[in-house]
Amino acid sequence: MKRAATGPDGLVVVDKPSGFTSHDVVAKMRGIARTRRVGHAGTLDPMATGVLVIGVGKATRLLGHLALTEKEYQGTVRLGQTTVTDDAEGEITAAAGATALDADAVRTAIAGLTGDIQQVPSKVSAIKIDGKRSYTRVREGEEFELPARPVTVSSFTLRERRDTVAPDGTPVVDLDITVVCSSGTYIRALARDLGAALGTGGHLTALRRTRVGPYGLADALTLDQHQEALEVMPIADAAAAAFPRWDVDEDQARLLGNGVRIATPGLPAGPVAVFAPDGSLLALIEEQGGRARSLAVLA
Repeated sequence: MKRAATGPDGLVVVDKPSGFTSHDVVAKMRGIARTRRVGHAGTLDPMATGVLVIGVGKATRLLGHLALTEKEYQGTVRLGQTTVTDDAEGEITAAAGATALDADAVRTAIAGLTGDIQQVPSKVSAIKIDGKRSYTRVREGEEFELPARPVTVSSFTLRERRDTVAPDGTPVVDLDITVVCSSGTYIRALARDLGAALGTGGHLTALRRTRVGPYGLADALTLDQHQEALEVMPIADAAAAAFPRWDVDEDQARLLGNGVRIATPGLPAGPVAVFAPDGSLLALIEEQGGRARSLAVLA
């Protein structure tokens, strides 16, 4: 990483604090980077902390593709209570309690939520239904159902279990978990569904995102640290870390720059970062019918 000059082009990896929305972080970063051209790759709920990838300048064109990459989380699921938001920020709607939960039953329930699954997102989410956010419909008292959608939970690991008592006196079980999953997976929905599978109800009490694609907590700084000395990953380095690389010659670079869909050498599926002979980033492309289809021009 390098210290940014005014108006940098690159990625900024933020360790988001609890209580901030992703939009709050973008607004703060606009002031730090001294540019309006700032966006983020993948929303984090206000309660959650951890890795939030911010694009500045031309790097905002990478964000939609980075948002689709694999993510990793650490969190705590509380079994024995259900909330309206499926996390600790919502009102408790049921408190069945959880006592003497069989360890094998917990492992079986976790296994049932691992792999390619159909997940119903939390109603208090930013998903749009007929142009209106789901959480807005909840606040307005609407009755509706969200359809299940396919997600992939590559890994769902139980790290620690604690049998305890909630502040309201309900006996509960807290599970510290690690989840590796596809974009679009709701960890609080996993908590809800784990509680439903065990017959206890459940919700998420803590969440920390530890990785987005190749960018982890080791790459992240707090907003205060970025305020002192903004750390920007140059756009070429960011693309090389996140996507397969294709180095082209001068003729290919010129044709691509002119919008010509040149032949490709059997590239991997998905976005590919194209680099000129001088090492500069030209574009993100994908292979379509043996030719390069431009996703974003970055030169």
